[in-house]
Amino acid sequence: MLAPPAVQISDLVMRYGGTTAVAGLSLQAEAGTVTAVLGPNGAGKTTTIETCVGLRRAQGGTVRVLGQDPSGRRERAALLPRIGMMPQDVGGHPGARPLELLKHAAALYAHPHQPERLAELVGLTGRTLRTPYRRLSGGERRRLGLALAVIGRPELVFLDEPTAGLDPHGRHAIWELITELRSLGGTVVLSTHLMDEVERLADHVVIINHGRVVVAGSPAVLASRGAERAMSFTGPAGLELGSLRTAIPELVSVEEPVPGRYWVNGELTPRLLATVTAWCASNGVLPESLALHRRSLEDVFIELTGQDPRP
Repeated sequence: MLAPPAVQISDLVMRYGGTTAVAGLSLQAEAGTVTAVLGPNGAGKTTTIETCVGLRRAQGGTVRVLGQDPSGRRERAALLPRIGMMPQDVGGHPGARPLELLKHAAALYAHPHQPERLAELVGLTGRTLRTPYRRLSGGERRRLGLALAVIGRPELVFLDEPTAGLDPHGRHAIWELITELRSLGGTVVLSTHLMDEVERLADHVVIINHGRVVVAGSPAVLASRGAERAMSFTGPAGLELGSLRTAIPELVSVEEPVPGRYWVNGELTPRLLATVTAWCASNGVLPESLALHRRSLEDVFIELTGQDPRP
């Protein structure tokens, strides 16, 4: 018998005054997997996560986390020991030191991680453990936030931009911790702008825009949407593409998903390459960064949202 989803959201609606942040969003995260939630800034990712952990009450639709309603007082009290959340900023404790915060958090759980070992695992050691929170760098705060999110050995953890501002070594250390969480049967819901992070970690990807899900699936399935291979080049923004569309085969498409970045999708042949470069030459365009490649998750994101995933 299949385990029920760890997170089940149906038709979620959230508003701030006259602005609708989440507009009928539905998604689920299966138990024991890493689910990545992607979207441009303002797409509704953080609001959705905050609703899942009970910081906000759903204004429409339903949210179930480990089978519980996180907005109900009794259900949330039962749910909190089973989940963890890494916010974008821990805050609220400017004078406290990381080891003090970890020991305090550990005391709230029945079977926590050992604070010193967990601190070392996320890269908080030596002087950093004795530095007041207000003096920590952005990367050090991210590491502490992740340690606080997982110290209680949660069944489910929500991570909001877990590696933002970290150097490559720090990113890889946190990737290893997320992989270990999954290998032990834990569930991770991850919000990030980093496509390599998603391709490395995620079993399932949900892309949202304007408060709605626009597509969901595994990274491999999403990257194979439409043409698997593409040609890309950069040039002046706003080129008139009508004559190029006429010159290329009927099943090949050309588009400008973001200003100055052009994609030719379809069966790539020497003739197609010659046609595109000849068109560029006849229009006085130098096709910079011309490349032939397989579509990536980043390509799909830009195609569906019209924005670069990096803030």
